[in-house]
Amino acid sequence: MIFKHLTLFSLVSVMLLGCTCNTNLSEITVTCDEVGSQIDLMVDGNLFTSFRYTTDYEKPFLYPIYSPDGQMITRGFPIDPRPGERTDHPHHIGMWFNHGNVNGLDFWNNSSAIQDKTNYGHIVVTKILEAKGGKRAHLKVLSEWRDQAEVVLLEETTDYYITATVDSRTIDRLSTLKAIQDVTITDNKEGLIAVRVDKAFEKPSNETQVFTDEHGNTTVVEVQDSSGANGMYYGSSGKTGDDIWGTRNDWVMLSAEKDGNVISFGFFDHPSNVGYPFHSHARGYGLFACNNLGAKVFNPGEEEILVTLAKGESLTLKHRFYLETGSKVPTERADSIFTAFSGKY
Repeated sequence: MIFKHLTLFSLVSVMLLGCTCNTNLSEITVTCDEVGSQIDLMVDGNLFTSFRYTTDYEKPFLYPIYSPDGQMITRGFPIDPRPGERTDHPHHIGMWFNHGNVNGLDFWNNSSAIQDKTNYGHIVVTKILEAKGGKRAHLKVLSEWRDQAEVVLLEETTDYYITATVDSRTIDRLSTLKAIQDVTITDNKEGLIAVRVDKAFEKPSNETQVFTDEHGNTTVVEVQDSSGANGMYYGSSGKTGDDIWGTRNDWVMLSAEKDGNVISFGFFDHPSNVGYPFHSHARGYGLFACNNLGAKVFNPGEEEILVTLAKGESLTLKHRFYLETGSKVPTERADSIFTAFSGKY
């Protein structure tokens, strides 16, 4: 594996990020509500995020997500719509993980808007294996990827490792997908780890956009008041803004100013992942996704990704979500966060 040359600044950052000393980490409290199918993660008494796994929705997800200074970075719709925000793509809820084609079933686009669910799958949490707080909180969750007849295709074991400081939050998400029957995951742009963001992190736009999924369903993203929208994507490839879509990156960050503070957050890939480095499926209207299981669909000249798992075989995917208040995360520091994550797990 080839890594970029580290500057002295980056090396020092890696040493600090990789330090096992927890003296600068905040205390995280985990509260479980089994009746409400929700687990709240509080940092120093303030809500950071909630893991929600009610079967009212077609997948589990993290929502809402707050920055260290208390700003919500996730869109409210469809759970708690806020004035002036977009109401397209009801399957974009908080932060989630799924894919657009598993044995021909679409797990990505499934939502209350889909009436005929024959070609769609859903994810059901079957057990919370661990929910532990501390300076390095840990959630361990068992889920099943099912078709509409409740036949299980994949069993997913997911570990969330959460840490926090005064001005940052980190979620390491490790997902192991075990085939309960023979499974084929095909090259598809609809994936893989994603977050739908608050209006401040959108790109200002005066154009109506139309998006069509592989089932032929169209979604219109209407022009709306862009006041307050000032988001900008940055990637390890050097691409920015709309140019980042379809490019490969070790990491992608999104920065914007909200209520006077600069907030940055993004996804980091792991070199052990299939499809590394992931492709950016990030849109200016507020979808921020990174995809390890799509390649040719983004760039016709690339080799198609096709993952086949025989019954009993597994695939593990590792991602980091990093969130910071106070500044746009510079490239050198993003590189160091990526390198530190690359050396873990």
